[in-house]
Amino acid sequence: MMNHLDLVKLTALMERTSGRPEITIGLLDGPIAADHPQFGEHIREIPEGMHAVCNQPERRACLHGTFIAGILGAKRGSNAPAICPDCTLLVRPIFSETQVGSLDKLSTTPAELVVAIHDCINAGAQIVNLSASLAQSSPDGQSQLEEILNYAARRRVIVVAAAGNQGSVASSAITRHPWVIPVVAYDLRGRPAAQSNLASSIGRRGLGAPGEDVTSLGADGGLITFGGTSAAVPFVTGAIALLWSQFPTATAADVKAAITQASAQRRTTIVPPLLDAWAAYQLLTTMFGRG
Repeated sequence: MMNHLDLVKLTALMERTSGRPEITIGLLDGPIAADHPQFGEHIREIPEGMHAVCNQPERRACLHGTFIAGILGAKRGSNAPAICPDCTLLVRPIFSETQVGSLDKLSTTPAELVVAIHDCINAGAQIVNLSASLAQSSPDGQSQLEEILNYAARRRVIVVAAAGNQGSVASSAITRHPWVIPVVAYDLRGRPAAQSNLASSIGRRGLGAPGEDVTSLGADGGLITFGGTSAAVPFVTGAIALLWSQFPTATAADVKAAITQASAQRRTTIVPPLLDAWAAYQLLTTMFGRG
């Protein structure tokens, strides 16, 4: 059976680069255990909003935030995927440490999410990683989300978001937005996970990524393993960050098109294709020369 990185052809790209500090990822999640010994050096805290460092490492928000951050920013050679440790992580918590529930059911409100995306964009993020679901969504909340995602598109900030874990044929104001890349969880056999939400917009513009038994950093200094669409999102985010590191003159539209069109499949179903990071690298090579 393949490992998580080989499943989405990330290994060869990771051998070429560990990212660049100039490539900045806005991490909208829980607070993180920034003092974990396996974290890299390029972690910054956005001062707005909730405190970005864990005060209670055993809380689910801290576990989730540290886990997602480890997939992206752990040191190479750790037991986490450690996709782009030399990229900069901007930590902007959207989960309170008092929030309860399982790791795949942490949520935020549209109002909080709108503010957090705005904070990340204004702090210089080029990519936003959103491994979260919405607790509620009124028509007004959906309108505000559409406005902030339009703002991200105008600022050329790529938004990568979890499709959701309800096992439904359903989209949201986030996953329907044409600038967003929605992400579905896949197992290690290359099949969509049963709990992943699917929809026409997800099938047309989204990607699949590893979301089964992913191991990453735990907030207590050790490791934890879990899955779902939130675990799949940073594989796509990390691939984008590595591609941009290799092709720094590429625009957001160039990178987004390369990573979503690399499968060369016609998008006609509600199931998105698996991420193919190496094919995206090859597409950008034809445009910009070898990175």
